[in-house]
Amino acid sequence: MDKIKAICSSVLGLLTGLLGALAVPVILLVLSNIIDYATGLAASKYRKQQISSYKSIRGITKKICMWLLICVGAIMDQLIVYACGQVHLVVPFDFAIACVVAIWLICNEIISILENMQDIGVKLPPFLNKLMVNIKSQIEEKVNVEVEGMNNGKTEVND
Repeated sequence: MDKIKAICSSVLGLLTGLLGALAVPVILLVLSNIIDYATGLAASKYRKQQISSYKSIRGITKKICMWLLICVGAIMDQLIVYACGQVHLVVPFDFAIACVVAIWLICNEIISILENMQDIGVKLPPFLNKLMVNIKSQIEEKVNVEVEGMNNGKTEVND
């Protein structure tokens, strides 16, 4: 048991050292990914959906792409830090964009987890229901406004 504790401590210490401020959002995203996947599998029975290897692989691929999206944010952060360094400006952050992306993804995962739990039959506290509906409607409203704005500018949106 001591070896397992030492290995876990070493891995977490290494991740924290490498990722800095991004460590906590990344760990929380991975944890929420695991919970979402597990509750999604459990909820499929109540949704009368069959579990297939195709759906499972697609779900895992989506989770991996979430992690890659954070990597893209981190790349953008490093480009900003590098560009500012070239003109002798000091940027007081390392991973601002990546942290915002991670937090946004965590919020989406939490919504999915709550929906899965509702489908399973877990009674959610009323404030969580209101919060979930509010966040979802704001996201949908924002997307609709942006798409309409793009269409007014003669830009086509392809699905």
